[in-house]
Amino acid sequence: MLNKVLLTGGTGFVGRSVLNRLCQDGMAVVVCSRAETIIVPSGARYLSLPGLDANTDWKLALDGSEVVIHSAARVHVMRDESSDPLAEFRKVNVEGTLNLARQAAQAGARRFIFISSIKVNGEGTPVGVPYLADAQSLPADPYGISKMEAEHGLRALASETGMEVVIIRPPLVYGPGVKANFLNMMRWLHKGVPLPFGAIHNQRSLVALDNLVDLIVTCIEHPAAANQTFLVSDGEDLSTSELLRRMGAALGKPARLLPVPSRLLEMGAALLGKKDLSQRLCGSLQVDIDKTRELLHWIPPVSVDEALRKTAKNFLEQHAK
Repeated sequence: MLNKVLLTGGTGFVGRSVLNRLCQDGMAVVVCSRAETIIVPSGARYLSLPGLDANTDWKLALDGSEVVIHSAARVHVMRDESSDPLAEFRKVNVEGTLNLARQAAQAGARRFIFISSIKVNGEGTPVGVPYLADAQSLPADPYGISKMEAEHGLRALASETGMEVVIIRPPLVYGPGVKANFLNMMRWLHKGVPLPFGAIHNQRSLVALDNLVDLIVTCIEHPAAANQTFLVSDGEDLSTSELLRRMGAALGKPARLLPVPSRLLEMGAALLGKKDLSQRLCGSLQVDIDKTRELLHWIPPVSVDEALRKTAKNFLEQHAK
């Protein structure tokens, strides 16, 4: 039986669900974040830390921890107003991560699970040519670069210390409580707003929160996970048009989609300075999870439609008026 898990980022979208699952599975958990205090499930203990950087002292949190799940990060934002975004990402995502990992190895932790990002692979793929877990990394923005550098540092640390490192790169994660563009999409659909996305024939991999959490928990004990990098998805890729139709069905509000050619949408987005958003809506990004399936004998436990229904139910309870 596992003695103790240290979870960082326990107040975040992914971290909260990981915490609940660990406690449901009967694991002893120490959860850390910058909040002064949070309510945690039975079986968990909370520690407030001032931040995540090269100087953070993790001694109390790591005492007795066998496994670290590191989900805390400086996250990607659409408009980063800092004068040197890469330097700011490096302080947290590289220096902060490697400081924690070094202290974890010194404290005797046997495994370090790092929640990275598909942005390490890049920003998009041709249809039918998915990213592979062990292919060359081509990050295109400061966030992706910082995650790649953290991965490189963790692999070097694993070689030096013998602590096992597991890297998981999720694409867009959705589920109850999702924010940003996915939440806006649900708002548009619920209001019945006509959307110009009826002729988008891209393919995008997504991952339901429940599926990502299940993979993270699988990697805590699975011997084949040691020192591996995994991609994760729901196992079914969708076009933007199909996602909107199926999300509308989950909300009980059929999507009103106008068949505007994707090239016109991309041109309009470029004129409005929304090129990144048009890439997410019109471009493809697929991941190949065969390695994850084969090494770990892992199958996504939740289907896309089941996950969309669960997401829609939470939205209607929390946001719909």
